[in-house]
Amino acid sequence: MCGIAGIIGDNDTPLVSKMLTALRHRGPDDMGIYADDGLTLGQTRLSIIDVAGGHQPIKGDMGNSFIVANGEIYNYRALAAGLSGHRFSTRTDSEVALHLYEDFGEQMPMMLDGMFAIAVCKDGQTLLARDPLGIKPLYYSEKDGNFYFASEIKALLLATDDVNMFPPGTMYVHGKGFRRFWTLPKSPSREDVSPETCASTIRVLLRQAVEKRLMADVPLGTLLSGGLDSTVVTALAQRSTEKLHTFVTGMEGSSDIEYSLQAAEYLGTEHHEAVFTADDVIRHLPRVIQHLESCDAALVRSALPTYFVSQLARRYVKVVLMGEGADELFAGYQYLKEIPTQALHSELVRITWELCYLNLQRADRMTMAHSLEGRVPFLDARLVRYALSLPSFLKLHGDEKTEKWILRKAFKDYIPDIILNRPKMKFAEGAGMATVLNRIAEKEITDAEFEREAEKNKNVALRTKEELYIFRLFRESFPQDSLLKVIGRTQVY
Repeated sequence: MCGIAGIIGDNDTPLVSKMLTALRHRGPDDMGIYADDGLTLGQTRLSIIDVAGGHQPIKGDMGNSFIVANGEIYNYRALAAGLSGHRFSTRTDSEVALHLYEDFGEQMPMMLDGMFAIAVCKDGQTLLARDPLGIKPLYYSEKDGNFYFASEIKALLLATDDVNMFPPGTMYVHGKGFRRFWTLPKSPSREDVSPETCASTIRVLLRQAVEKRLMADVPLGTLLSGGLDSTVVTALAQRSTEKLHTFVTGMEGSSDIEYSLQAAEYLGTEHHEAVFTADDVIRHLPRVIQHLESCDAALVRSALPTYFVSQLARRYVKVVLMGEGADELFAGYQYLKEIPTQALHSELVRITWELCYLNLQRADRMTMAHSLEGRVPFLDARLVRYALSLPSFLKLHGDEKTEKWILRKAFKDYIPDIILNRPKMKFAEGAGMATVLNRIAEKEITDAEFEREAEKNKNVALRTKEELYIFRLFRESFPQDSLLKVIGRTQVY
């Protein structure tokens, strides 16, 4: 896990160095830059695989190719076994991607199973690629004949105010433009399968997804909120790990702390918890927003407990598995029950695509704020495709439309009943702080102030005092109006 930045066009090592400094929280272990005519590539590294020997940029064995990468390629060992005629200088997954590009060119991104944002060049030809769902961030700008890119907005702003999100599942080849290489199914394709068969397949695919993500040369754990998704991931990880650390945070008396403890005791993990207060929220909120790079109120609410639990986890481990993605794939949100059955699949596809603007952005930024790598097994490409091939009645089931019904069925023997049947709660609600920011905003902002500033910022569509309070803090770090086009907004408030 790392931060990457670069320029296709100018050779500007000082600028790329500044960009990497802005990303140093993503990779405090090492930093490197490659510069040549028309290209500057840089990476700041969080060492996970080949801790001692994985310095980047990595040079190809012929000396005419280079790569910088952020993320993890889970099938890199299998891919390496199929490569011949190469001398490997590291044991990293990134070098495998480099040699694949040397041999297969633009086919390389389609061969990778993982989460990644990659920039690779050979003989003056440069390719960038982002993983299918945008688990790893990447932003770009085309200005004055140069193509700038960076892992976070704050780094790219050092080069230009014109910031664009690099689309997920897409590659960019300099001189050719953008091309999508991965898409989601437009409609379910398995209408006649039995629930038992589906549950069995989901168990196999998620178990494989979790086992892939246990790949690390450093200590590893899970973020365990005590909800269905994180508990299932933890149960599967525990079966393949000798000693698994689990982490939870919340306000005093919050339900996540209570349920998480019950899950940890049932599964036998090495459990850690931390309590935060409203004063902690006020003190850390500016830093959280600066790392999050968003002013969406719902996202900020959930980002705060993610920030605190990541801070706790980093004391013990360097990698954590998380439960993100299950609600989008298996219909976990309450509002989905109001959507007509025939329209549900389209809505699930939409919110799955938009994860890169919202929950995946939160998960990435809050973990990386503490130099912690977060991995998301539910968003394994094979599992995503299978889940979105299933009919809607397996997700919202029966007269009561039980959410994530098929997921509950698949893992009913893996986790305690009290968690298996726990209703869906938003992360901020489970952590006990759903109304904290609203109460703070009510104290800080008068009705007249809200009306005046909401009118002044019509382009942002501020709906509550809480949104205005967060927007003010966001603008302190990011005053550029141009950034509003890359800020995701929660439509269901």
